[in-house]
Amino acid sequence: MNKLLIMEKEALIITVIQSDLHWENHEKNIVDFTHKINAIREETDLIILPEMFTTGFTMRSAEHAETMDGFTVQWMLDLAAKKKCAIAGSIIINEKDKYFNRFLFVQQNGEIAAYDKRHLFRMGNEEKYFEKGKERIIIHYKGWKICPMICYDLRFPVWSRNKDNYDLLIYVANWPESRKDVWITLLKARAIENQVYVVGVNRVGNDGMKLSYSGDSVVLSSRGIAISNITSKTIMSETVTIYKNELADFRKKFPVGLDADSFEII
Repeated sequence: MNKLLIMEKEALIITVIQSDLHWENHEKNIVDFTHKINAIREETDLIILPEMFTTGFTMRSAEHAETMDGFTVQWMLDLAAKKKCAIAGSIIINEKDKYFNRFLFVQQNGEIAAYDKRHLFRMGNEEKYFEKGKERIIIHYKGWKICPMICYDLRFPVWSRNKDNYDLLIYVANWPESRKDVWITLLKARAIENQVYVVGVNRVGNDGMKLSYSGDSVVLSSRGIAISNITSKTIMSETVTIYKNELADFRKKFPVGLDADSFEII
């Protein structure tokens, strides 16, 4: 498709990287993702990495946290500038001796948006080692409004409810294979109920806690239909284009948002 037609349709080109993670090994993960990102030959606007992509889902937050002026953030800034696109994913951040599972959206112009995971996975004791996020954010990028979320947030639809203020919902995750059916089902539900595109980026392989991950990363239309072809249990990247005009047409023809219930999040 030529660039003019893509611009007319207000397209966003997204590259999903489904990868294994080296347990608690920043250096190996950064080297690995550097190779994967440099290997992307297609034009892209946004590259998305999994949750805690430098460490895996570790609870050793104090030992593995970085700062916002640390190595990984600078690495994201450098690569975003080099690839002329945005790069997103979550890492462990230390702010004044408080630790956050933080989603970072780093643009090629140096702008950084940050979202701290609100729903901490108590079955894994995440709430004992991380601070709870307090604010949902909307990222404005290339004419799109993007809502970032992290893993366990997926189970809480009120937090992600679209009040006609975003077009794309992103979940980065370390979601175990034993609950893959829940992952797939809830991603589809979030797309359908919010009438938005949804991207779910999950890891594969095994972590240091002997948990297995099948990936099942996906890009979904606002009808909950997969428009990507990412293979389960496979280390791979895929680039998919989504179109705002198609989203707007569907919302106009089927305006369920006009009948949505109003509420406030406390």
